[in-house]
Amino acid sequence: MSMTDLIAAARVSKAWPFQEAQRLLKRYPDGVKPDGSPILFETGYGPSGLPHIGTFQEVLRTTLVRRAFEALIGAKPEDGRTRLVAFSDDMDGLRKVPDNVPNPELLEANLHKPLCRIPNPFGTDHDSFAAHNNAMLRAFLDRFGFDYDFVASHDRYESGAFDDALRGVLRNNQAILDIMLPTLRAERAATYSPIMPISPVTGRVLQVPVEVVDADAGMVRFTDEDGSVVEQSALGGMSKLQWKVDFAMRWVALGVDYEMYGKDLTDTGIQSGKIAQVLGGRKPEGLIYELFLDEKGEKISKSKGNGLTIEEWLQYGSEESLGFYIFPNPKSAKQLHVGVIPRAVDDYWQFRERLSEQDLDKQLGNPVWHLARANGGFEGAEAPGAGDSLPVTYGLLLNLASVLGAEASEASLRDYLESYIGAGRITPELEVLIGTAVAYTRDYIVPTLDKRAPTAEEADALRALDAYLAEASEDASAEDLQTEVYEIGKSEEYGFASLRDWFKALYQTLLGSEQGPRMGSFIALYGVANTRKLIAEALSRA
Repeated sequence: MSMTDLIAAARVSKAWPFQEAQRLLKRYPDGVKPDGSPILFETGYGPSGLPHIGTFQEVLRTTLVRRAFEALIGAKPEDGRTRLVAFSDDMDGLRKVPDNVPNPELLEANLHKPLCRIPNPFGTDHDSFAAHNNAMLRAFLDRFGFDYDFVASHDRYESGAFDDALRGVLRNNQAILDIMLPTLRAERAATYSPIMPISPVTGRVLQVPVEVVDADAGMVRFTDEDGSVVEQSALGGMSKLQWKVDFAMRWVALGVDYEMYGKDLTDTGIQSGKIAQVLGGRKPEGLIYELFLDEKGEKISKSKGNGLTIEEWLQYGSEESLGFYIFPNPKSAKQLHVGVIPRAVDDYWQFRERLSEQDLDKQLGNPVWHLARANGGFEGAEAPGAGDSLPVTYGLLLNLASVLGAEASEASLRDYLESYIGAGRITPELEVLIGTAVAYTRDYIVPTLDKRAPTAEEADALRALDAYLAEASEDASAEDLQTEVYEIGKSEEYGFASLRDWFKALYQTLLGSEQGPRMGSFIALYGVANTRKLIAEALSRA
């Protein structure tokens, strides 16, 4: 496949990253900004709580669009024609204490101060609450291989890098008020100011009316919390812009061309776009995505800590499966909890196995193609992972591990899985999955195992299966074993309404779970003799 072929296919692809990139290409038809600077993609993070997968997904999805745009213009990552900024809004004031943070009293004593100026409650070497959370985010982005530039809000405010943009806000103070005040409740409008000064006494970010004294000099006047009238500079880290104004200001100051955000920020995007025009810029292109929900269908919140953390996903699944789960349908809400991990792992590998067999247009719709480009997994137009496959599914690993139940140690479970698979078949990726399967089995399968007694009809069917296995060899093929399992389930002698009922009975009586693997594959891997022992145990409960 040539780069010319890739460009042609990318420009007509219906995959959502290419659809987004095509809109950006309309903005810059030659793929170049007028001043020659890189096309700038931005993601935002509010470090008022621990980063979670909702934070990570924004960087991943934006990177997917970035790489799709590069494909459209025939660029490679190393060409430097695009740039991604991961921006942390750590000058924001802490409004409430998160539920999932240690030493909450330390945060309580520093409410409303900029996040970057609040002591670190975690006991790590980082010098502030925001610095710790920023480091956690960056650690995973680095681990996944993202190419990004991290920018902290406090660096820009305190160094003076935002001073010219802040002067622009002060010069256009009334025009910004004209945009914002009609959108606010009367009580909020009474004290609203686009710029929030920081008290020289308490260090808190103040929500008070502000008078612009000298926009060019950056001087403002306001009444402090103690009632004193203060006149001070708004520059050099002595103020913080309101959220919607800040959003617009950095679009203009940094020259952002693309930024996506969640549905909860739809109104923010509208107002910030208007403010960006007032400041002499324009709203970037971007996607409004649906939010992740927890197992109860509630919105994931950093402060509540009700979503999966990045570390939790990686404890039970792979990096690739995380990206795979995030990829599809960004405009549709989806639940995010540990229960989705096994299916995500197996689905990822199914799509990876198909990739080399697909035509180019199908490859560009395959999530694996995009994920490999996102973390630099291949060069130019070549497809990643061609022909890759696993000798066993993740679901089968879980079922094999669950057979030993609570009696086995983690080490013996790992040894057990490796011995059944065979040392010569274990790749580094499969070794990772064995470790995560052991952890998932320990935490989420063993506590729920309940091997019920078979009914009389089910017991007869199990005896029939056992009689067949008694004559089968240990090296019987998975296909032959599966065929016999089917035949027993279809036999009118045992009265199953459907094959589904037969397989459900096998899973519940032999494995103690509601779902399970393809039984022929399970028996072939677990062993004929060992499977007969499971049947004997089940029949002893009848």
